[in-house]
Amino acid sequence: MKICVTSQGDNLDSEVDPRFGRCQYFIIVDLENMEFKAFENPNIGGMGGVGVQSAQFLSEKDVEVVLTGNVGPNAFQTLEAAGIKVITGVSGNVKEAVEKHKEGKLQATKSPNVTSKFGMD
Repeated sequence: MKICVTSQGDNLDSEVDPRFGRCQYFIIVDLENMEFKAFENPNIGGMGGVGVQSAQFLSEKDVEVVLTGNVGPNAFQTLEAAGIKVITGVSGNVKEAVEKHKEGKLQATKSPNVTSKFGMD
């Protein structure tokens, strides 16, 4: 299973980025072997629609779960349509977040937790 953690850096010791669409990096972790790849967010500087574009990017990477701090309505809807579970309210470093997920300590979110355009500043 592949999961993605929004991150402020490019490794497992980096802090979780509270923003989804405008996070610095997407770290995709294979839970079977803990191998990971860090991708700079190609949408971070976009004028609009970055949540949707970021959701589409992760869908193309076959991600099944996203761990993040916050997600807006458009990104949430796009992730949900792609069959990707969303878990919000995640903090700490990436490795800790992945471990909490593996231990079943994080629950899927049923709706967006911020408004559209959150994280623009």
